[in-house]
Amino acid sequence: MFKRINKLAIELPIPAHGDMNAAAAVQELLGGKFGEMSTLNNYMFQSFNFRGKKKLKPFYDLVASITAEEFGHVELVTNAINLLSVGNTFPGDPDIAPLQNGKDARNTYHFIATAQTALPGDSMGRAWTGDNVFNSGNLVLDLIHNFFLEVGARTHKMRVYEMTDHPVAREMIGYLLVRGGTHILAYAKAIEMATGTDLTKMLPVPNISNSKFDHAKKFEAQGLSNVLFTWSEKDYRDINKIWKGTNPENGQPLEVRIGTPEGAPIPDLDDLPEEFAPGITKDDYELIMKRLMKDL
Repeated sequence: MFKRINKLAIELPIPAHGDMNAAAAVQELLGGKFGEMSTLNNYMFQSFNFRGKKKLKPFYDLVASITAEEFGHVELVTNAINLLSVGNTFPGDPDIAPLQNGKDARNTYHFIATAQTALPGDSMGRAWTGDNVFNSGNLVLDLIHNFFLEVGARTHKMRVYEMTDHPVAREMIGYLLVRGGTHILAYAKAIEMATGTDLTKMLPVPNISNSKFDHAKKFEAQGLSNVLFTWSEKDYRDINKIWKGTNPENGQPLEVRIGTPEGAPIPDLDDLPEEFAPGITKDDYELIMKRLMKDL
């Protein structure tokens, strides 16, 4: 089972204006081959289908706990795309074409299908597919795949970071560079435990420190590159059998924290009357409130 908390992993800045083409680029970090929907679903199905959960519990606990974090990463990137869509159109009579900016956007589907919110797809408009899920049933093979998947995700985050200077995109990417780095190291250490092969000597891949990215520095300073969360108050604690020792990049001790990060408020999107979203008028709202309050 999963327990949901109505908070975002970090606080994102609320912009006066978004950037519709930055939103299109950030879609790759959500629904691309190496996006958060791929990391989530790879680890989720691997954890659901894991053979020998008791015998190989530390490895199962690792994949299962990272799965829970990836749900939050999907949520974070989605909200970043939504905020990048703020202020890109204007309310008005349909005949003045209030959505006119949408025709010049890289992803017109944002304007047509979802009222300028995130899509389960990549930066070129292709829908995410379950074909991106790799679950061989072989523990070592799956761990190697996960290591590669996280390295690919890190590479794409860096490239999108260099494509846009919008503060919403960069804040989100800075955080995910740090957290993705912990997952790369976690899978490297798991492979070492399973095979004796030290992949940490290869890190970081690409060979550039997170500290080179301004929006990652504060998350590095918080020590988040050294921490794995259990994402459960009771379960998945055997990740400490893998996540131990020191971080090879900074020499600091690795730490397992029980539970979840503190989190931050979820952005509340304003009405977009030009998109008929959410399509509830003041009169509708008052009637709805009466129905909701009835018999309380």
